[in-house]
Order: sequence, then C-alpha cells, then structure tokens
Amino acid sequence: MAAKPLSRPQIDERLKELPGWTTDGDRITHTYAFDTHPQGAAMVVHIAQVQEELNHHADLLLSYNKLTVTVNTHSVGGKVTDLDLELARRLMEIAPGHGAH
Repeated sequence: MAAKPLSRPQIDERLKELPGWTTDGDRITHTYAFDTHPQGAAMVVHIAQVQEELNHHADLLLSYNKLTVTVNTHSVGGKVTDLDLELARRLMEIAPGHGAH
C-alpha cells in the first residue's frame, strides 16, 4: 500500500503519543541530548538498523552531545505519513537504551 500524506490535525493528534516530537506540517523532528558524544554516535548506528528494517530513512544531524532526527516521506512530496510516525515510535523505544534525554 502506498503511503498517503496526513493532515496537520492528524499529525498533531498522533504526536500526542510521541513526547518531544514536533512538526511544521511537512516533517516531524526530535532532538535527543546525551551525556557523551559516543552515546549519540551509537544511537545513530542503531537508527540506521531500524531504518533498514522499515525501509524508511530520516535525516540525522549529530553534534557533540545532540542528535536531531527529521523525517518525512519523499515519495509523497515530502509530507508526513504513517511511515514517519512509525519510525518516530521505534526511535522513542530505543532512545533510553542509549542514554538519550
């Protein structure tokens, strides 16, 4: 089944289940903080594995102790879909194991 863009109200409602994630309507974003750089780098590797499982990829920006994840679905014109929200949900599950706060 092809991904379909979600409306802003749909996105806002679904983000209530994903604390810390925000939207500008065209993408969802979350910034994780870490005590050390290696914690963030390890999470990037874990995210890569999750992305491969889902066949859906985010933009990742790793700085010293912060990791910003931004995701939308390019195949529907860069809009937010269920694929993006599923990826966000999976990342919320793995983040505590990497010391993210």
